[in-house]
Amino acid sequence: MSERWQYKVEEIKVSLLGGIKPTDIEARLQSLGLQGWELVNAVYAAPVGPTLLFLKKRA
Repeated sequence: MSERWQYKVEEIKVSLLGGIKPTDIEARLQSLGLQGWELVNAVYAAPVGPTLLFLKKRA
């Protein structure tokens, strides 16, 4: 029997000053990890755009 997964994409938005603090990303990852989510990938596409976190957990 194959495993089933749930997937989630979280958006970490840019602050008003135009940046993203690593501590903001870390805090969000800590929260998601406590819910069983595992980070698969992260994309920071543009200097003024959000960071996208791609996560999965067993269904």
